[in-house]
Amino acid sequence: MNIHHLELFYYVARHGGIVPAVRNMPYGIQQPAVSGQIARLEETLGTKLFNRRPFALLPAGKELFEFIRPFFDEIDRVGEAIRGGSAHHLRVAAPAIVLHDYLPKIFRRVRKHFPFFRLSLHEAARSEAERLLQAGEIDIAITVLERKKANAVRSCALLELPLILLVKNTQRLTRAEELWCHDKIEETLITFRRGDPVSIHFQEGLQQLDVEWFPGIEVNSTRLIECYVGHGYGIGLSIGTPGFKPSKGIRALKLPTFPKVMIGAAWTGKLSPIAQQFLEEVEREAASLRKSPSARRMAI
Repeated sequence: MNIHHLELFYYVARHGGIVPAVRNMPYGIQQPAVSGQIARLEETLGTKLFNRRPFALLPAGKELFEFIRPFFDEIDRVGEAIRGGSAHHLRVAAPAIVLHDYLPKIFRRVRKHFPFFRLSLHEAARSEAERLLQAGEIDIAITVLERKKANAVRSCALLELPLILLVKNTQRLTRAEELWCHDKIEETLITFRRGDPVSIHFQEGLQQLDVEWFPGIEVNSTRLIECYVGHGYGIGLSIGTPGFKPSKGIRALKLPTFPKVMIGAAWTGKLSPIAQQFLEEVEREAASLRKSPSARRMAI
C-alpha cells in the first residue's frame, strides 16, 4: 500500500469526508487529487472503505482507520519531541478582541516560565473554536461557554459579561428601553449567527419582553459588528468587555435585564505544562478584571 494514500485516508476518516479533510490537512492538496488517490487505495485493497454521501466508514474502512490512527495521531507529537519543542508549543483560539486586547500581556507572563515557547494563534468564534478543539488542532480556547458542552470538552468559567447594543451617535436612541415599546422592531439587527450563545441569550431577553427582533446581518466577530454599525447598517448586538470603549461615532446602550454570557476557557484531554500555565495566567487575569472598577461599572 502507498503510505501517502494511507495518510490521505486518515484525514478523510478523522474529519468525516473528503471536503473537510482537504480543509484540515497541514499542506495544500486539491479535492480531486484526494478523491483520485483514495480511489487508488480502494482499488489496491479491492474493497470500498466508506460511503461518500452521507459519509460513513464501512467495516473495512473502520478496521484500516483503527490500524493507522495511532501512528498518524502521534506523528506530530513525536516530531516535536525529537525537535525538543513539544513542551514549549502553545496553540490558542480566541475571538479577535481577546487576541488583540488581552492575550499579549498574558503571554508575557507565560514567557517567564517558558522563555522560548512557540505560539500558534487562531482567530475563532465559538463554533470554530469547538471544531479546532475536537480536531486536536489547538490546546485551549477562550470562548463563550454554552450551557451544554460538547462531549470530552472541559471548561473553566472566567468572566460573566453583559450584553450591550451599539448605535451610531447620529441616532436619537439613548436607551434600549425606547425600542421595547414596539412589538416588532424594524431597525436592522447586526449580530452573531442565530445558533451562537450571544444571539440565543439576546432572544431570551426579548422573549421576556414579548418583543420580536431577528438578525438582519450575521457576522462572526465583534469587530465586524462595530464596523457595520459605524457605517450605518443598523444596530449591533455585542458583549460589554471590561473597559470597553466604542469606536468613534458609536455609543453603547446597556441591557441590564438581559441574561449575561459566560466567557471561559475550554480544552480537551490533559493540558500540557505550558497550556496549564497559560490557563493559570488567564484565570489570574480574569480575577483581576472582575475586581476592576470598569468591570463593575459595565455589569450595572
